[in-house]
Amino acid sequence: MRSNPFTSSFSKRISKFLSLALPLALAAAAAGCSTVPLKQAGTLSSYSNLGPPKGKLQKSRIYVDGAGLAPAKTVAIAPTTFAFSAATRIKSPADRVMVSNALDRALCISLSDRYRIVAPGEPADLTIRSVVTDIVPTNKAMAGVSTVVTVGSGFALPVGVPRLPAGLGGLAVEAEAVDRGGVQRAAIVWSRGANSLQNEPRVSEVGDAYSLASKFSSEFSRMLIARKEPKGLDLSLPSGQRMKSWLGGKPKYAACDAFGRSPGLMGAVAAKYGAPPQWTEKKPKPAATY
Repeated sequence: MRSNPFTSSFSKRISKFLSLALPLALAAAAAGCSTVPLKQAGTLSSYSNLGPPKGKLQKSRIYVDGAGLAPAKTVAIAPTTFAFSAATRIKSPADRVMVSNALDRALCISLSDRYRIVAPGEPADLTIRSVVTDIVPTNKAMAGVSTVVTVGSGFALPVGVPRLPAGLGGLAVEAEAVDRGGVQRAAIVWSRGANSLQNEPRVSEVGDAYSLASKFSSEFSRMLIARKEPKGLDLSLPSGQRMKSWLGGKPKYAACDAFGRSPGLMGAVAAKYGAPPQWTEKKPKPAATY
């Protein structure tokens, strides 16, 4: 059978491209990450309770009043806002709202394991307020190249090559939980940059910030649920309600619908092939405002 000249030529080009890109990717991927310093925006009711900075890839300063959190049964989540300096780094208001909703949705779903979630403005034992203090935009062109290298090498090799360590984004957030009297019961100043091994490239200016938003929410919710500073990796299995919500199903509490539902498996497939999160993100009922 005669080979197709076009297919043969295309395969040779891909092979040549991969032969040039693979050494670079393999040599630098393990160390490739963006660095985002901790940043305060002055929005917490107090910074004096925070502990010293900890972590390298993921940095944080934390305060937890375990005794003060113990009686709490209900939580309201105020829509995440952006500090002015962070907002100016992302051109599209819709992109900022999407990152905000992703953060709040992940926080709402996680906290549903312990607390009853109510809508902002309703009486609640705790109110969560989060502010994006800094955001490092993802370089869309480099994310596209990385996707080609990763996906292309997956077809040519037994294991796909990690993301190229260039154009990586990052996120910094500060948040607190205050009780009915406005007393701070927990607070965190947090930052993390994307890295070549754990964050899939997505062709979007907020591709990395979107995925890192859920990382922050996981850390903060662990702290509020355990009523103490998290130690090490969270190896516990997700609850049934978390799995249902992750797959795009109805959340445990209706208040979580204010932040939209998870793209589920469709979102996971889209991320695998570098598609912007905007393609699969589901719009919330009421949009978050700034």
